[in-house]
Amino acid sequence: MKAEKTIATYRRLRTLPLWRLLASDHGPLVLGLLQTLLYENDRSLPASIFHERIERELEELRARGEKLATAQIYVAGWLADGYLERRFPPGASEEEYELTTAAVEAVRFVSNIEQPYSAATESRLALVIQALVHLAEDTDQDKHRRIDRLLTEQARISKEIEAIQDGTIRVLADASAVERAREIIALADGLTGDFRRVRDQFDQLNRGLRERIMDNDGNRGDTLGDLFAGIDLIGESEAGRTFSAFWRLLTDPEQAATLDQALDSVMSREFVSLLDGKDRRFLLRMTRNLLEQGGAVHEVLQTFARSLRHFVQSREYLEQRRLNQLLKEAQRAALALKDEVKATEALNYSLDLTSAKIWSYSQWGLYDPSLQALPDQMHEGEAPPIDLESVGNLVAQSEIDFRTLKANVREVLTLRAQATIAEVLELFPAEQGLGSVIGLLALGSRHGFRGQSHEMVNWLGGDNRARGARIPTLIFTRERIDELV
Repeated sequence: MKAEKTIATYRRLRTLPLWRLLASDHGPLVLGLLQTLLYENDRSLPASIFHERIERELEELRARGEKLATAQIYVAGWLADGYLERRFPPGASEEEYELTTAAVEAVRFVSNIEQPYSAATESRLALVIQALVHLAEDTDQDKHRRIDRLLTEQARISKEIEAIQDGTIRVLADASAVERAREIIALADGLTGDFRRVRDQFDQLNRGLRERIMDNDGNRGDTLGDLFAGIDLIGESEAGRTFSAFWRLLTDPEQAATLDQALDSVMSREFVSLLDGKDRRFLLRMTRNLLEQGGAVHEVLQTFARSLRHFVQSREYLEQRRLNQLLKEAQRAALALKDEVKATEALNYSLDLTSAKIWSYSQWGLYDPSLQALPDQMHEGEAPPIDLESVGNLVAQSEIDFRTLKANVREVLTLRAQATIAEVLELFPAEQGLGSVIGLLALGSRHGFRGQSHEMVNWLGGDNRARGARIPTLIFTRERIDELV
C-alpha cells in the first residue's frame, strides 16, 4: 500500500526536531522567544548576552501571570531537543548560540502562516516562465535557432529603445513592483536557510569521513590515501563544489557591484514605501546577510578540511581506531558469553569506576612562588641537537606553507648555482617563524644534499623577538630545481 509507506515516513519525520517543535504544547512560547532573539535581528549571540535577554523576556512574561522556569533550564532543554546549537568561533571569548536548521525552518513556516503572500502571483509565474525559457535556450544545440532568437531579441530591444526615445516609457505598477519585491525577499531569505543546510551537510560529511578512516583497517585505504596525497575531500565533495561555485559568484567583484547598484536603485523607488518595515530592512541588509551567512559556511568548510587533515597527519586516528577495536573485541567477548552467563547471575566482581571530586574555585589557594627557595645560580642549558627524524615528526604535525618555500628556493637558485638554508632565509625571511625553518629542513633533506658543517639560521618569533638555531648545512642545487615544482 502506498499509504502505508507514506505513513511510515511521516512517523519517522514526526520524531525530528522540526515537527516536534511545531507540535509541542510550548511551541508558541519557544518559537516566539527564538524568533525574537535569534532570527529577526541577530542570528547568533554570545552565551552571556543570550541568557540575559532570555531572562529579561521571561521576567516580562512572569509579570503577566505566566509560570515559567529559568533561562538556563530552557536553554539546556532547547539544546537537547535540537532547536539550538552552540559553537565556539575562533578568537571568541565565550561560546555562541544560534538556531539549528530545523528551528529556522519552523520559524519561517509559522511566519508564512501568519502573513501569507498570494499563492499564485504574476511575478512568481514570470519567474517560472523566465527560468524555463533560459533553460530551453541554454540547452539548445541548434545554432540556427539560437541565432534567430538573438536576432528577435535584438529587434525587440531596438524597438523598445525607439519607443523610449519617442517618450513612451513603460514603468511597472506599484502593486506589481511590491509583489515582485516580496518574491525577491522570499527567495533571498530562503538562501539563508540553504546556507545552514549546506553547513549541516559539511558537518555530516566531516563525521562520515572520520568514520571511514576509523573503520578502515588497512594502512593505506582510499580515504587515507587521498588525504596523504593532499586532496581536500570535503572541498571536492558535491556539496563542497556546489557551495564553492556559489561563493565565487557571490564574491565576484563585478557581480557584487551589480547587486549593490541594483539594490540602491530599488531602494530609491517610490513603491518601496509600500513595503513593510521588516521587508525594507531586509533589502537594506540583504548583501551583508548573504556575505555573512556565506562567509560563515565558507569558514566552516575550511575548518573541517584543516581539522580532517590534522586528524590524519597527527596520527590521532590510530588511537581512535585502537579504541574502536577494543570496544569491538569487548562486544564480541560479551556475545560469546551470553549463552553461558545469564543476565540475572551474580558475577562476584567489583569494578572500580573512575571519578573526580568537584571543588569550588573559591576553595583553591593561589600558588606563591616566593615560598619556594630559588637555586643559588641559574645556568643556561645547551640547545638539544636537531636530527632529521625529529624534524620529520614536526613537519607531520604542522601546516607549513611548502608551496611558498619551494617558490623561494627556486627563486634563489635562479640567481646562484647552489644555496643553503641560511642563504635562502637571507633573501626570503621566515614568514612562519620556526615553521619556515623546519619546512626548509624537510625540503633540504629530500631535495638537497647534506654538507660537512653546520650553519646558523635566524628568524623572528611570534612575540617579535629574534631567535636563532644551529642546524646541519643542507645545500640546494640548480640541477634538482625541477623537483621543487
